Amino acid sequence: MVKYSEATLNNVFYALCDPTRRAILERLSKGQSQVTELAEPHDMSLPAISKHLGVLEVAGLVTREKDGRVRRCKLVPENLETANEWLEKYRIFWEESLDRLDAYLKTVVEKEKEKGKGSKHGRKN
Repeated sequence: MVKYSEATLNNVFYALCDPTRRAILERLSKGQSQVTELAEPHDMSLPAISKHLGVLEVAGLVTREKDGRVRRCKLVPENLETANEWLEKYRIFWEESLDRLDAYLKTVVEKEKEKGKGSKHGRKN
Protein backbone atom coordinates (compact mmCIF):
# COMPACT_ATOMS: atom_id res chain seq x y z
CA MET A 1 0.00 0.00 0.00
CA VAL A 2 1.38 3.37 -1.04
CA LYS A 3 1.49 5.98 1.70
CA TYR A 4 0.87 9.53 0.60
CA SER A 5 0.48 12.94 2.06
CA GLU A 6 -2.30 15.23 0.97
CA ALA A 7 0.27 17.71 -0.34
CA THR A 8 1.88 15.01 -2.51
CA LEU A 9 -1.48 13.94 -3.87
CA ASN A 10 -2.46 17.55 -4.59
CA ASN A 11 0.82 18.15 -6.43
CA VAL A 12 0.39 15.02 -8.53
CA PHE A 13 -3.18 15.86 -9.55
CA TYR A 14 -2.20 19.48 -10.24
CA ALA A 15 0.63 18.25 -12.46
CA LEU A 16 -1.72 15.88 -14.29
CA CYS A 17 -4.42 18.49 -14.92
CA ASP A 18 -2.49 20.08 -17.80
CA PRO A 19 -2.46 18.41 -21.25
CA THR A 20 1.10 19.57 -21.99
CA ARG A 21 2.39 17.97 -18.80
CA ARG A 22 0.47 14.76 -19.53
CA ALA A 23 2.03 14.70 -23.02
CA ILE A 24 5.48 15.15 -21.49
CA LEU A 25 4.85 12.25 -19.11
CA GLU A 26 3.61 10.13 -22.02
CA ARG A 27 6.81 10.87 -23.93
CA LEU A 28 8.99 10.13 -20.89
CA SER A 29 7.21 6.81 -20.34
CA LYS A 30 9.10 5.65 -23.44
CA GLY A 31 12.48 6.61 -21.94
CA GLN A 32 14.49 9.60 -20.86
CA SER A 33 14.61 12.60 -23.14
CA GLN A 34 16.32 15.93 -23.58
CA VAL A 35 14.34 19.06 -22.74
CA THR A 36 14.64 20.24 -26.35
CA GLU A 37 13.12 16.95 -27.55
CA LEU A 38 10.24 17.33 -25.10
CA ALA A 39 9.59 20.85 -26.38
CA GLU A 40 9.47 19.90 -30.10
CA PRO A 41 5.80 18.86 -30.38
CA HIS A 42 4.59 21.87 -28.39
CA ASP A 43 4.13 25.39 -29.67
CA MET A 44 5.91 27.02 -26.74
CA SER A 45 9.30 28.27 -25.70
CA LEU A 46 11.94 26.28 -23.85
CA PRO A 47 11.38 28.41 -20.70
CA ALA A 48 7.66 27.51 -20.83
CA ILE A 49 8.49 23.80 -21.15
CA SER A 50 10.95 24.23 -18.30
CA LYS A 51 8.15 25.63 -16.11
CA HIS A 52 6.00 22.60 -16.91
CA LEU A 53 8.93 20.35 -16.02
CA GLY A 54 9.28 22.24 -12.75
CA VAL A 55 5.67 21.43 -11.85
CA LEU A 56 6.30 17.79 -12.71
CA GLU A 57 9.44 17.82 -10.55
CA VAL A 58 7.60 19.30 -7.56
CA ALA A 59 5.06 16.49 -7.93
CA GLY A 60 7.91 14.00 -7.92
CA LEU A 61 6.99 12.69 -11.37
CA VAL A 62 10.15 13.79 -13.22
CA THR A 63 13.82 14.28 -12.50
CA ARG A 64 16.15 16.53 -14.52
CA GLU A 65 19.88 16.04 -14.85
CA LYS A 66 22.40 18.31 -16.45
CA ASP A 67 25.09 16.64 -18.57
CA GLY A 68 27.29 19.45 -19.87
CA ARG A 69 24.99 21.65 -21.92
CA VAL A 70 22.33 18.96 -22.26
CA ARG A 71 19.47 18.60 -19.80
CA ARG A 72 17.88 15.17 -19.63
CA CYS A 73 14.58 14.29 -18.04
CA LYS A 74 13.42 10.98 -16.67
CA LEU A 75 10.03 9.73 -15.52
CA VAL A 76 9.68 8.80 -11.84
CA PRO A 77 6.45 6.77 -11.80
CA GLU A 78 6.13 6.10 -8.07
CA ASN A 79 3.96 9.15 -7.37
CA LEU A 80 1.67 8.16 -10.24
CA GLU A 81 1.05 5.02 -8.22
CA THR A 82 0.04 7.28 -5.32
CA ALA A 83 -2.66 8.87 -7.46
CA ASN A 84 -3.70 5.50 -8.85
CA GLU A 85 -4.16 4.07 -5.37
CA TRP A 86 -6.30 7.03 -4.33
CA LEU A 87 -8.45 6.64 -7.45
CA GLU A 88 -8.66 2.88 -6.96
CA LYS A 89 -10.53 3.33 -3.68
CA TYR A 90 -13.23 5.25 -5.52
CA ARG A 91 -13.33 2.80 -8.44
CA ILE A 92 -14.04 0.00 -5.97
CA PHE A 93 -16.73 2.10 -4.25
CA TRP A 94 -18.50 2.85 -7.55
CA GLU A 95 -18.25 -0.71 -8.82
CA GLU A 96 -19.78 -2.03 -5.59
CA SER A 97 -22.51 0.63 -5.73
CA LEU A 98 -23.32 -0.20 -9.35
CA ASP A 99 -23.35 -3.93 -8.56
CA ARG A 100 -25.90 -3.29 -5.78
CA LEU A 101 -28.00 -1.17 -8.14
CA ASP A 102 -27.87 -3.92 -10.77
CA ALA A 103 -29.01 -6.53 -8.24
CA TYR A 104 -31.86 -4.29 -7.08
CA LEU A 105 -33.03 -3.60 -10.63
CA LYS A 106 -33.03 -7.33 -11.40
CA THR A 107 -35.33 -7.94 -8.41
CA VAL A 108 -37.66 -5.16 -9.58
CA VAL A 109 -37.79 -6.68 -13.09
CA GLU A 110 -38.50 -10.13 -11.64
CA LYS A 111 -41.32 -8.74 -9.48
CA GLU A 112 -42.84 -7.04 -12.52
CA LYS A 113 -42.66 -10.32 -14.45
CA GLU A 114 -44.35 -12.12 -11.56
CA LYS A 115 -47.16 -9.54 -11.53
CA GLY A 116 -47.67 -10.02 -15.27
CA LYS A 117 -47.91 -13.82 -14.92
CA GLY A 118 -50.42 -13.61 -12.05
CA SER A 119 -52.92 -11.58 -14.07
CA LYS A 120 -55.65 -13.55 -15.95
CA HIS A 121 -55.69 -11.30 -18.96
CA GLY A 122 -52.11 -9.99 -18.97
CA ARG A 123 -51.51 -6.37 -19.81
CA LYS A 124 -54.16 -4.10 -21.25
CA ASN A 125 -53.26 -1.89 -24.20
